[in-house]
Amino acid sequence: MPTVLLYGAYRFYFYSHEPNEPAHVHVDRDNLSAKFWINPVSLARNFGYSAHELNRIEQIIIEHQFELLEKWNGHFGIGG
Repeated sequence: MPTVLLYGAYRFYFYSHEPNEPAHVHVDRDNLSAKFWINPVSLARNFGYSAHELNRIEQIIIEHQFELLEKWNGHFGIGG
């Protein structure tokens, strides 16, 4: 479960056992969690975040989209 980005109170990470799904990232803060598809950026699942906070997380993912895709591809051995 590699952490791929720390941003403020948010931890962005992958599960190593999910290589057959499209590129996505899990985001945790305290006891809250969400899953976002990376390309295109969209919410897959939400466990407790408010709409306002989900919008903020989505913006962070958009800002780091290229980096997150590179890390996904590197972790799962895609394109290299």
